[in-house]
Amino acid sequence: MIGMVLAAGAGRRLRPYTDTLPKALVPVDGDTTILDIALGNLAEVGLTDVVIVVGYCAGAVEERKAALEERYGVSITLVHNDKAEEWNNAYSMWLAREHFAKGVLMVNGDTVHPVSVEKTLLAGRGKSDILLAVDDVKKLADEEMKVILDDQGHLSKITKLMDPADAAGEYIGATLLEPAAAEALADALKATWEADPDQYYEDGYQELVNRGFAISVAPIGEVAWVEVDNHDDLNKAREIAKSY
Repeated sequence: MIGMVLAAGAGRRLRPYTDTLPKALVPVDGDTTILDIALGNLAEVGLTDVVIVVGYCAGAVEERKAALEERYGVSITLVHNDKAEEWNNAYSMWLAREHFAKGVLMVNGDTVHPVSVEKTLLAGRGKSDILLAVDDVKKLADEEMKVILDDQGHLSKITKLMDPADAAGEYIGATLLEPAAAEALADALKATWEADPDQYYEDGYQELVNRGFAISVAPIGEVAWVEVDNHDDLNKAREIAKSY
C-alpha cells in the first residue's frame, strides 16, 4: 500500500500565501506546511512510497521534493495535473489511477489532521474495498462534504448539497482504497469528470455507489482537524498543529 496526497489546488481564498505556493505548502506551524503534516502522518504508519498530485505552482513542490523525501524517509512520485486551475479534483484523482492497484491511503492536501486518522483507516481494513474517514461528532453546516448511510452502514449519499440534519457525519478528506477497487474507481472518476469537469472526486464515489458498489465509513471520534479553505481555517489549523 502507498500514500497519496491530492495537492493540485490553487487555494485562492488563502492569498497572498497562495500567490506563489499551492495550498498544500501554506505553513501552519513555523515552517511546517500542510504537506509536511500529511507526509509525516503517512510515514508514521509505514507508507513510505507516496504519490503527490500537483498542479497549481507545481514547481514549488518539485523544488522541495528531495528535502521532503529526506526529512520523512519517503519516496515521492509526482503526478502533474495540467487542468488544475480549470477543473475540479475528480480529474486530479483520476490522473493517479495507475497507482490505485497498489492500494492507497489518500489524503487531501488541504486538511490538517492527526495521524490517528490514518491509523483508524488502516485498522478498518476489511470492512469494504473503499473506506472513508468520517467525523460523526462535529456539528455540521452547509459547506461540509456530508454523508448519509444506508441500513447496513454503507454510504448511500455524499455531497455538500444536503440538509446537515440529514447527515450521519462529514467526510474529512481521507480514503483507504484497496487494490480490488482500483478499476471500478478509475472508471467512475472518468465518468464523473467527463460528465462535468467541475465535479469533486467525492462525486466519483457517489457514481460508484449508484452503480451498486459498497463503500464503508470509519468514524474518527473526537479529533481536532480542519479543512483549510480560507484564513479563518488557517488560523484554526495553526492552533491545531501546535498540539501534534
